[in-house]
Amino acid sequence: STGLTEEQKEFQKVALDFATKEMAPHMAEWDEKEIFPVETMRKAAQLGFGGIYVKPDVGGSGLSRLDTSIIFEALSTGCTSTTAYMSIHNMCVWMIDTFGNEEQRRRFCPSLCSMEKFASYCLTEPGSGSDAASLLTSAQRKGDTYVLNGSKAFISGGGDTDVYVVMCRTGGQGPKGISCLVLEKGTPGLSFGKKEKKVGWNSQPTRAVIFEDCVVPVGNRLGAEGQGFSIAMKGLNGGRINIASCSLGAAHASVLLAQEHLTVRKQFGEPLANNQYLQFGLAEMATRLVAARLMVRNAAQALQEGREDAAVLCSMAKLFATDECFAICNQALQMHGGYGYLKDYAVQQFVRDIRVHQILEGTNEVMRMIVARNLLQA
Repeated sequence: STGLTEEQKEFQKVALDFATKEMAPHMAEWDEKEIFPVETMRKAAQLGFGGIYVKPDVGGSGLSRLDTSIIFEALSTGCTSTTAYMSIHNMCVWMIDTFGNEEQRRRFCPSLCSMEKFASYCLTEPGSGSDAASLLTSAQRKGDTYVLNGSKAFISGGGDTDVYVVMCRTGGQGPKGISCLVLEKGTPGLSFGKKEKKVGWNSQPTRAVIFEDCVVPVGNRLGAEGQGFSIAMKGLNGGRINIASCSLGAAHASVLLAQEHLTVRKQFGEPLANNQYLQFGLAEMATRLVAARLMVRNAAQALQEGREDAAVLCSMAKLFATDECFAICNQALQMHGGYGYLKDYAVQQFVRDIRVHQILEGTNEVMRMIVARNLLQA
């Protein structure tokens, strides 16, 4: 909490208490049984965590990107997988709040901020992952409606959520032909693939989302035609901070688990904590965690202020924090020895849950491309 305001420390405390009492005791069960903890998330929404950076007039908390990072880091210490889904949900509500008109904001945002309803973000397709601008899902205008056809892959919450923020092609090739539509569950022609079996992130379902002649009112389009790619990328800048923050929480929890294990576990007649090699390892883990946290918070502040360098700082922070925090969790598992590989010990779940953070919201290879492009154009 170093450097935080009193108000931010209070947000952090509320989120940490919630993570400790409402999430951590159930984390292993949600993972093992693949439970989507709807009621727990609705409890979190009662604390204002359903629309953290959404405007208050539609039920949001109206907090800053830095406040949001602090909250997601704290919640992630209790269950990284669940918090990561909540971060995606928050990004979707923010998109509707920011780019929607008044009617759309008032129609969708209140029930999403309360988590009475849940949202999914639909950008990735089977054939367009990192190359998002090449997406093929099409929406053909017919009078006051669009007819939507195509499919999306790896959609968090897919099938269990109520609102789908969909990037689709309404024009020619490339980013300028992409628009953003909001679909509701129950729309004729909307269906879902099988529930994917994943290494981690098991407390949130992942499915393909399929559109077959889905008729969507033009009134469900966010922004103008052709603005979809810009909306998607602006959303992802915040999403990268959010997912990096979830990695920080997992790493923080893993450092504490390693610290406890080194103190309790004895080998060769003394606690592992007396071994200088392990002491140095723990020191490096804590140092890298603090460095990553500062980088994420700096990027969050830049995004909040609308600075010109915000997008590249978000990419740097996502790259650095997700790589470093995975290494920290993995090292914490190693310090547990054989116990770290047992599902009775939480450290292995943090390792499994944050591995995907290096892939989604833009792979870390794409983050390197963004940073390099920025440097070479400067």
